[in-house]
Amino acid sequence: MDLNKVNTPYYNDYGTWIRRQFPYRVQKISIDAGFTCPNRDGRLSTGGCIYCDNRTFNPSYCQRRLPVREQLEEGKRFFAHKYPEMKYLAYFQAFTNTYAPLAHLKALYEEALQVEDIVGIVIGTRPDCVSDELLDYLAELNKRTFVLVEYGVESANNDTLLRINRGHTFEQSQQAIERTHQRGLLTGAHIILGLPGEDAQESMRQATIISELPIDILKIHQMQIIRNTRLATAYEAHPFHIYSVDEYIRLIAAYIQRLRPTLILERFVSQSPKDLLIAPHWGLKNYEFTNLLANYLRDHDIHQGQFFLKSV
Repeated sequence: MDLNKVNTPYYNDYGTWIRRQFPYRVQKISIDAGFTCPNRDGRLSTGGCIYCDNRTFNPSYCQRRLPVREQLEEGKRFFAHKYPEMKYLAYFQAFTNTYAPLAHLKALYEEALQVEDIVGIVIGTRPDCVSDELLDYLAELNKRTFVLVEYGVESANNDTLLRINRGHTFEQSQQAIERTHQRGLLTGAHIILGLPGEDAQESMRQATIISELPIDILKIHQMQIIRNTRLATAYEAHPFHIYSVDEYIRLIAAYIQRLRPTLILERFVSQSPKDLLIAPHWGLKNYEFTNLLANYLRDHDIHQGQFFLKSV
């Protein structure tokens, strides 16, 4: 497949959507605000998700030893050479970014929004760590700035969620997403395709379920085996199937046909540092994979929502 073909938008892509939300270019700046997770600190369990190592997605400028303001300033310097007129979204990304008393959360979010050129916040969290009081505050905050709440759903299969030590059920994801949506907040979800015990058929089954959630934005990632995680230990003892690039492209193509056309798709892959990654080794940057996928969709005349529309 050719990486350089002109791409046609066969799916509802995030890049186009976000450009319509602002009269200027925006970029997320990741923040590590010092949180943990309830499946790490012993409230639910310890060890966290069996596949997780936050170093795989924390950029170099994201240092939890620094205050939120300083992390954002570092991030701004990191991106400034690309587009000097760029504005930014403060992305509370690492661990569970609502897992603290409301007063502490408010202080962190407000600190971020006081930084020059920060025009909104994105909050990554778990569905079991969001109170009604917090959602009410975020709904008020949403009246004066851009707010997006992004939930780690990961799977719609409760057996899988138990296997990977998530510590919550899919029903909890549904409830949290519905409560967030009801307040008029932009709501995102994150899922992983290829989790242990889930084959392509199971992913297809879940696609319709995910699509029926009242979410605005969906992030999809491939399963990756990261060194020094419990999943890596299990994989080395009993290797299970990890998708090749071509297999994953076919899987994504089939998956998005089962998603409603109005759902915004932000990304399809994650790119972990080579020194931490055991498998898969695709040798592709995120944009290269996206180009390959777009070419595949065009060549096979595949559009988001084709199967979804037939089933409703």
